[in-house]
Amino acid sequence: MTNAESGVDRRRVLIFDTTLRDGEQSPGATMTEPEKLEMADALVEMGVDIIEAGFPAASPGDFEAVRLISERVKGSVVAGLARATRGDIERAAQAVRAAENPRIHTFLASSDIHLEHKLKMSREQMLAKVVDAVTFAKSFTSDVEFSGEDSTRSDWDFLVQVYNAAIKAGATTINIPDTVGYTTPGEYADLITYLKERVEGIDDTIISVHCHNDLGMATANTLAAIAAGARQAEVTVNGIGERAGNTALEEVVMALATRGGKFGDVYTNIRTERIVPTSRLLTGVTGISVQVNKAIVGANAFAHEAGIHQDGMLKNRTTYEIMDPQMVGWEGTKLVAGKHSGRAGFKNALAEAGLKLTDEQIEEAYHR
Repeated sequence: MTNAESGVDRRRVLIFDTTLRDGEQSPGATMTEPEKLEMADALVEMGVDIIEAGFPAASPGDFEAVRLISERVKGSVVAGLARATRGDIERAAQAVRAAENPRIHTFLASSDIHLEHKLKMSREQMLAKVVDAVTFAKSFTSDVEFSGEDSTRSDWDFLVQVYNAAIKAGATTINIPDTVGYTTPGEYADLITYLKERVEGIDDTIISVHCHNDLGMATANTLAAIAAGARQAEVTVNGIGERAGNTALEEVVMALATRGGKFGDVYTNIRTERIVPTSRLLTGVTGISVQVNKAIVGANAFAHEAGIHQDGMLKNRTTYEIMDPQMVGWEGTKLVAGKHSGRAGFKNALAEAGLKLTDEQIEEAYHR
């Protein structure tokens, strides 16, 4: 039975948040257990579908944080990451055991670069480990995700073999990660299409994508993959993560909320008004500031200084804003008085400050 036949909504894009795992790997982003629990609560409140709570085998602290989050979270799936080894998988299973909806996410590199230089492993050995890892993970939970690390630099025909093996072994989600931020939107969409046409049983799984921002294309690549049929986006709040970061949750969610029709008439279940409060919480927890011109959550995302823009905004907000700032949790639009402001913006700033001046006084003050 396919997902369509079983009643699964193929228009819905699942949001898999890895702020607590890949995001925490951002230099300087380390969080304490109480901070991780606070972030997990915020992610649940925002409506995140899957929370990747950590990498249990990485350290005793990681294990304990994943265990505590698993006991606490209700509604969202809680995932633990594991390398494709029985030790890692068993450790992840122990950590998520108490979760209402537990997932084991196991991974193994599929690119020849990694197989040759990092793993010292043949393709045949890799395929055997995939089958063993997914089968073993399946003995602990029905919800198993498999990722072929560095998929976008892997041989496409070999990837077909890898994901065939993972699905036959029981993987319910297959993730096609752009681990080093190497791909481009068109290329990534072609890869998703290529796999959809050739991997057996792929219609009965969720195709997930996990992108990094090394070339500044993480969001574009994620959206291109969604347009090609991916139905899970792996993201982080504020786009934090290894090196240049991960795909930003807020960018993907609001791109789909604003332009969903361009990507297959899709949607997410994220409560968008919680985006800015969650962004602020993460900034406070990690001390990593958001650049002022960052899309959606940056301080200038809904600020206008230019006179032409201010005049348009005062006449009709939609002249220069494609989203309502309150929709994502901002208090409202900011019209900033500066050297580029015109009379309309200046008069508005005076009114907001509660200053009542005559037209002559306003004109004099404007020139001054």
